[in-house]
Amino acid sequence: MKVKKDTTARTDTLNTELLQEVVISASRQAESILKAPVSIETVRNAYIKNSASPSFFDGLENVKGVQMLTPSMGFKIINTRGFANTTNVRFTQLVDGTDNQAPHIGAPIGNAMGPSDLDIDRVEIIPGTASALYGLNAINGLANFITKNPFTTEGITLQQKTGVTHINDVNSPAKLFTESSLRVAKKLSDRFAFKINGTFTKGYDWIADDRTDLNARANAGLGITGGINNPAYDPVNGYGNESSNRRTITLQGRQYVVARTGYSERELTDYNIQNIKADIGLYYKLSPKTILSYTYRIADINNVYQRANRFALKDYVLQQHAFEIKSDIFQARAFITSENTGKSYNLRSAAENQDRRFKSDNQWFTDYTNAYNTAIAMPGSTTVQALRQARSAADQGRLQPGTAAFNQALTELADINNWDIGSALRVKDDLVHAEAQLDVSRVIGSEFSKNTELDILTGIDYQTYIIQPDGNYFINPAAGKTFDTFTYGKSGLFLQVGKSLFSSLLRISATLRVDKNDYFQAKYNPRLAAVLTPGDNQSIRVSYQSGSRFPSIFEAFSNVNSGGVKRVGGLKIMSDGVFENAYLRSSVDQFQAAVTSDFNSGMSTAAAIERRKGLLVKNYYTYLKPEHINSLELGYKGLFFNRTLKIDADVYYNKYNNFIAQVEMNVPNTANPDSIPYALNDRSKQNRYRMYTNSRSVVYNVGGSLGMSYLFLRKYTLGGNLSYAKLSKRENNDGFEDGFNTPEWTTNLSFGGDDVIKSLGFLVTYKHQSSYYWQSFLVNGQVKAVGNFDAQANYDIMQNKLNVKIGATNLLNSYYNSYLGAPAVGGMYYTTLTYHL
Repeated sequence: MKVKKDTTARTDTLNTELLQEVVISASRQAESILKAPVSIETVRNAYIKNSASPSFFDGLENVKGVQMLTPSMGFKIINTRGFANTTNVRFTQLVDGTDNQAPHIGAPIGNAMGPSDLDIDRVEIIPGTASALYGLNAINGLANFITKNPFTTEGITLQQKTGVTHINDVNSPAKLFTESSLRVAKKLSDRFAFKINGTFTKGYDWIADDRTDLNARANAGLGITGGINNPAYDPVNGYGNESSNRRTITLQGRQYVVARTGYSERELTDYNIQNIKADIGLYYKLSPKTILSYTYRIADINNVYQRANRFALKDYVLQQHAFEIKSDIFQARAFITSENTGKSYNLRSAAENQDRRFKSDNQWFTDYTNAYNTAIAMPGSTTVQALRQARSAADQGRLQPGTAAFNQALTELADINNWDIGSALRVKDDLVHAEAQLDVSRVIGSEFSKNTELDILTGIDYQTYIIQPDGNYFINPAAGKTFDTFTYGKSGLFLQVGKSLFSSLLRISATLRVDKNDYFQAKYNPRLAAVLTPGDNQSIRVSYQSGSRFPSIFEAFSNVNSGGVKRVGGLKIMSDGVFENAYLRSSVDQFQAAVTSDFNSGMSTAAAIERRKGLLVKNYYTYLKPEHINSLELGYKGLFFNRTLKIDADVYYNKYNNFIAQVEMNVPNTANPDSIPYALNDRSKQNRYRMYTNSRSVVYNVGGSLGMSYLFLRKYTLGGNLSYAKLSKRENNDGFEDGFNTPEWTTNLSFGGDDVIKSLGFLVTYKHQSSYYWQSFLVNGQVKAVGNFDAQANYDIMQNKLNVKIGATNLLNSYYNSYLGAPAVGGMYYTTLTYHL
């Protein structure tokens, strides 16, 4: 009877809390989730415990409206409502309200410096823009990871995860995965408490080995299709054979596009993962309602990471110091995040400079040409055979993967901070942030809100990046100050007013935020919202909001010379003169291919250039402006059948202007109009750039989601959610550079139970996402549809001190890629032991 009584009490509590749970992220103050003015998804500790995913962060993939990309086992990206990419600067992650980003990226590296599974209390996710309140470039959404309070959650907790991965992987034998975590929390007095967390993760990363030829059409006019017989072969996860490593050469009177050989990703990096993160928090109550706290976080990261190129992160260290004072009337917070990329390196640069270390490009292409001419003269030799023999001859003496000489050269390249001759990623910078928030209505008087049903909240913040130029990734753009430290900052403030009407049947709120960046004029972002609650169990919400995103420091100030392409920030101070004199690379490529085709048809090069020069398109992009979104949203929440059925639905319509993206352009080394086409047909007479700029397209996207859960027999839950996202239309379609990159349909289904037999619980989930088009600088194309089962069973023993979980993700071990160019993700089969001392 005692077990039954406890179970019933917990179930009733669960039912009651479904819509009465208090959240803070939607309005930056405590409120019922039922009355939140925008869509907000909550993931509570009970959900985390029962998730079939190995960590709480992985489990967010099954939350309604959330999309997750997997560039690495140790680096995953969450996004909502479209326009996903591998470093999502449009989605903000907070830990207890503190920004969790890596400064030079402008986005977090997954959960590398976030809370552990032992310390996470709940997660609040706002799908859709949250810029009006947060001003932290949260244009797509925001997640706030809220940790446990050491005053109320004390004790010592140990957790050990052990798993196996790479089962039936063609590129690897089975590998062990382990993760050890510790949490210590203690209230030393009524005023002082502390907590310490540490997590150590080891494993073997998922392998990216897509060999699809990205340059399959390069020699199609000569009857050579894509693949290994293509002399311009460029596999997706092969590096050192991209466009900057190719030339058009004349062989026996015909022009061929030929690439250097390059190396595969798995030849260039050690896929062993070893990540460490830890934090310490000190908390002191100045009064019963006022807490002063200090938190220190550190992460040492060793895994693969991806931007436009893929990187091996080695001893990449993030550190954060955060101070906060918080009461029911005001709060103030200040933090500094420091970043040191350690011994990290660029895999593409490593590949192309490995090739160039043993033989220069000029020498290699000369040797290739001579070897081809010799081979094709042999009786019975075919073109394909001669091309193979030419490559083999030109590659004589090439460093072979796995040898001591290769490994030594790779180590040396990883320590050269110049991507023309090396591959090191050497960035040191800091993010400094301070903010304060005041509940004006409480300051006015304790009876003010009660008598007027009016709430007034205001806040102010300041944020700046401090960049230490390394001469390769960043430089100080001021004349004569190349290596001097410089800053890039912004400040903002907001005012929010809420009013309850008709005996709290209707609540309306208005928010206005203004942000000013060092290089841009002030941007104003309003939010208007109304929530109708006709009963205790239902609410209808509608909101209109505006959001802006200032360029990240990389988008604004990058100065990287990578593979013969200069990637330059889009501020005028960085790129003055480039936009005005450039031609779009897409048109240059089309022009060069047409000239080559005409030459192979018997026309002279000069005649072909004159015939095809009309294909060249002068650049029409210009210097960076802030990105902007307008969003309209309608939502509904309700409980039915004695609170056993929960329904949560939303629909939205977004309009994007000035979308920040990249475009490649070529600048001829001449100003003579008659000479420009000839320069753009010769790689040695032009400079290539990849510029951050704004799309000229006005883009609209629509979507919605529906989530339902049903509790029956007081212990079983059947749940599911369905999300829809679609790029509706574009105006001024100009070859939008950054893709929507989002499945049109995503479905999650789950069935689980608590205390099914004593303290035995289980959960089975199925996730399906439809095929979608992926667009990036690495590769464009269709991502296959994915459908996977996850499952877990857990049991509490030793008077609930020890929880044993056995689980599997991708249970059927069906390898898939979450996007093109991504590693192949297989099954993970694991056990988790959690012990509470």
